[in-house]
Amino acid sequence: MASKPGGRPKPPPEQQWEELLTFQHFQKTSLSRHNYGYAQGSMRTLTESEFSRLRGITYLDHAGTTLYPQSQLTRFMDDLTKNIYGNPHSQHISSKLTYDTTEHVRYRVLEHFNTTSEDYSVIFTSGSTAALKLVAEAFPWSSASSENGGSRFCYLSDSHTSVVGIRKIAEAMQVSSVFVKPEDILLSEKSNGAVYEPDCKTPHLFCYPAQSNFSGTKYPLSWIEMLKSGRLSPMTTPGEWFVLLDAASYVSTSPLDLTIHPADFIVISFYKIFGFPTGLGALLVNNRVTHFLQKTYFGGGTAAAYLAGEDFYVPRKSISERFEDGTISFLDIIALKHGFDILERLTGGMENIKQHTFALAQYTYTVLVALQYPNGAPVIQVYSDTEFNSPETQGPIINFNVLDDSGDIVGYSQVEKMASLHNIHVRTGCFCNTGACQRHLNISNETIKKNLQAGHICGDDIDLIDGHPTGSVRISFGYMSTFEDAQTFLKFIITTRLGKADSKLPFQVTPGETAAVTGESVVQDVWVNKHETGKLSQEDILLQVELNKSSMTMKDVDFHPLETKPGGGLQIPSLTSATALDGQLPKFIITNIYIYPIKSCASLEVTKWPIGNQGLLYDRNWMIVNHNGVCLSQKQEPRLCLIKPLIDLHRKTLVITAEGMEPIDVPLDENNEKEYQICQSKVCADRVNTYDCGEKISDWLSKFFGRHCRLIKQSSNFKRRANKKHTKDPSHVTTTSLSLVNEAQYLLINRASILELHQLLNESDENGTKELLPMKELIERFRANIVINGTQAFEEEKWEEISIGTLNFLVLGPCHRCQMICIDQKTGQRNQDVFQTLSASRERKVNFGIYLMHEPSDLSSSCFISVGSQLLPVLKDTENYSLQSS
Repeated sequence: MASKPGGRPKPPPEQQWEELLTFQHFQKTSLSRHNYGYAQGSMRTLTESEFSRLRGITYLDHAGTTLYPQSQLTRFMDDLTKNIYGNPHSQHISSKLTYDTTEHVRYRVLEHFNTTSEDYSVIFTSGSTAALKLVAEAFPWSSASSENGGSRFCYLSDSHTSVVGIRKIAEAMQVSSVFVKPEDILLSEKSNGAVYEPDCKTPHLFCYPAQSNFSGTKYPLSWIEMLKSGRLSPMTTPGEWFVLLDAASYVSTSPLDLTIHPADFIVISFYKIFGFPTGLGALLVNNRVTHFLQKTYFGGGTAAAYLAGEDFYVPRKSISERFEDGTISFLDIIALKHGFDILERLTGGMENIKQHTFALAQYTYTVLVALQYPNGAPVIQVYSDTEFNSPETQGPIINFNVLDDSGDIVGYSQVEKMASLHNIHVRTGCFCNTGACQRHLNISNETIKKNLQAGHICGDDIDLIDGHPTGSVRISFGYMSTFEDAQTFLKFIITTRLGKADSKLPFQVTPGETAAVTGESVVQDVWVNKHETGKLSQEDILLQVELNKSSMTMKDVDFHPLETKPGGGLQIPSLTSATALDGQLPKFIITNIYIYPIKSCASLEVTKWPIGNQGLLYDRNWMIVNHNGVCLSQKQEPRLCLIKPLIDLHRKTLVITAEGMEPIDVPLDENNEKEYQICQSKVCADRVNTYDCGEKISDWLSKFFGRHCRLIKQSSNFKRRANKKHTKDPSHVTTTSLSLVNEAQYLLINRASILELHQLLNESDENGTKELLPMKELIERFRANIVINGTQAFEEEKWEEISIGTLNFLVLGPCHRCQMICIDQKTGQRNQDVFQTLSASRERKVNFGIYLMHEPSDLSSSCFISVGSQLLPVLKDTENYSLQSS
C-alpha cells in the first residue's frame, strides 16, 4: 500500500489524549518481544551520561545521521594523545602501528556482520556513495553485440540518488539501465518468473536497498539467494545476476548476517551507525567475485610496481590495497574501533537496537494514525508499505504529511519550522529518493519536470505547488532515542493540530479583509537616537555628514512632517476606510524606519536616514560568527536580540551595548582595512568578503554569549550581487549590491496586516481578556526596515513598484517567514503562537511583508527616507495608486 491517511473510525476524545501519551499506553502498544531500553542500564542514565548535549532537544533525524556518545570521543581522543600513528605506507614503528590497527579494524567490521576475511574483503571509501561508484566503475559490463543483448543494470525504484546515478556509468559502457518497482519484484517472486539459462554468463547487476531510507520498509534479504540461484530475476533477460546491496540505512539499527545473506557487494556508511566519524564508508566484497573487478586508474599505495616512462603496471594482490587509492583516512578508521566497543557496551548489540527503535516507531505510528479531527478527518497521512507489525519488515522510520481538517496537505516546510520552535529536529523533502517520493505521493514524471520549471529543486523549501506536495516529513529513531522523544513529538502534533479543536479558532478571519483601524490604534512613538552628541540631533548630524561629502550633492526627498498630538508624540492619519474622505485614493505614510547594523541583533529606530548603495546606510553591515566562522542568527542564538547597536555618526563609531556589559565602540568604516584580517564567509549561500573587527570586540561578545564569537564586517570594496530569481530585469543583477541581508535591500511591512494578525492573536486567547502581544512588540518581531500605515491587510503583496518622493523601488515579492518571528525581541524568549496563527490565517503560506530593491539610477546623489514621507504604489496590473493630478 502506498499511503495510509489515518486508520480508526472514531477519533479518541480529548480526555484520552493524555492516556495515549502515557508510558503505560506505550507498553501496551509495544509487543512484549519488542523490548524498550537495554539491560546495560536505564535510558535516562544513558542519555544523561552520553548525550547530555541533547537536553531540551528532541532529535528525530537518525536516518540522516545518528549521534555519537561522549565516551566514544573521550576514548578516541585518549587514544590519539597516547599513541603516535604514522602514514601506513611508511615502514617505521608508528606507521606499523597504524597499519596493524587498521587491519584489526577490518576484522572488526567483518565480525560485526558475522563474517570473516576468508569470505569478504573490506575496502574503505569516503562513504556509501563512493562505494557504489566504485562498483559501477569496476563491474565487468558487457556491451551489446550481435551475439547477446549485453549487460543490464537494474535497480529498485525505491533507491537512493547515489544508486540511480550508476546508470550514467552504465550508459557510458553502452549498457541499458532498468528500474523495477517493488511490487513487480514481489510479483516475480510469487510467480517464479525467472529466466534461468546456466550456459549464459552475461553479467548483470541488480541493486536494491535492504531498507528504504524514505519509508523504512525492509525489503527481503532472501532476494539475494534467490537472484544468485536463478529462482528470481528482476527482468526476463538471460545471464548471471550479481547483487549490490545498499545497506547504509539498514545497518544503522539492524544486524546484518552475511553468512545467511551473502550478497556480492555491500555498501555501508559508518556515521549512520556511530555518528562519528563522518566521511567514511566501506564496500564489502564477496571474495568469490573479487577476481573479475576491473580497475583502470591506480593511485598511491595500490601498485606492486610500475614504470613512469612505459605502460607497465602491476597491482597489489590484496583487493583492499588495490582499490584504496592514496592514503586512507587512517585516524577515522581507528575511531571505528572505539565506535564498535562503545556501541556494544551501551546496548549489548544490534539486535537490541533493532527491538528498541522499532518499539518507539511502532508506538508513534499507532498514535499518529489514531489522530482525527472532530469531523473525522485524519490528521496524518503516513507513507508506508507495512502496518508496523514487525521489525523484520519495517525499520524505525515514519514518513508522513500533516493534513488539515479538509484533507489538504500542510506543506512540509511549515511543519519543519513549527517543529523547530519546539526544538524538534525532523527531516523534510524527498530524502534523495525521488522514486519512492513519486510512488508514495503520486507525483508523475511530468509533474517533476513542471516543478523544476516552477523553480523547485531537490533540497529547497518549496513544499507545495498548485496545492500538491513536493515532498514529506520524516522522523526516525536511533539507539539513544527515548519514549520521551516520541511523547514530545506526539504532543507537538496534537497541540498544533488539535489543541484548539474545542475553542474558537483564530483561523476564520478572511485574509485581506479591510481592517477598521482608528488613528489611535496605530499610533506609535517615533524617537531619534542620541548618543552623547551634544545638542546636535541625529538628522543634523546626517545632513552635516552627507553635505561634507564633496563628491555628492544634496537631493531632498518628499517629506511630510506628522502633526504633533496635544499630549505629545506624533499623530498618524486616521485609516477608517480604504478610500480617503475627499474621494481620492488613499495616502500611504511611512510610520517607522528601522536599521539593523548587526545582522540578527536589535534594531535601531530612526526618523530620517540616508540611502546607501546597498540599502539603508549601515543596515546589516556587520554579523556575529561562531568559532568556525559561521554566521549566527536568532534561530540558533535568540540572545542576539539583546545586543543593541547604536550608530554615532558624529564620532563615526558603532556603539554596542548589552545588559550587564560595558558599552564598546567599533569604527564605522575600515579606513585601515589592510590592518585587519580579511576572510570569506557565507550569507544565504552567497560568498562575501569580510574583515575581522578585532580581539577586543571578540572578547566582549564571547563573554556575553559564553562561547567564542567574533564580529566581522562586509568589506567596502566587495560587491554582493542580488539573486537573479528576485528580479525580472537581468541588468539589475549586475548593478544592485546587497549587504549581509538574507534576500533583498529592504523589507516593508504594513500596519494593517500587523493589526489583523494582532486581532487574531487576541481572539486565540480563550478568555479574550489578555492582550498577547502589544502592537509595538509585534512590529519588532518582523524586523522590517520600513513600516507604513496601509488600509487593507496584505494589500502590499499586490504592488509591483513603489515610490517615496524621487526614489523608486521594485517589489521583489513576499517575505517567506521563519521561526524568528516567534522570538520576543526584548527578551529573546520564544512563543510559538505568532507563527502558528499567521500560518493558519494565511492558508499555510507564511508570508508577511514584501522585499524591495531601489533602482540603481536613483543613487547618483545623496538621498534620505523619512518618517512621514508619502509612499505611492503601483499595482501589479499597472493600475496606479497615485493621487489624481487634477
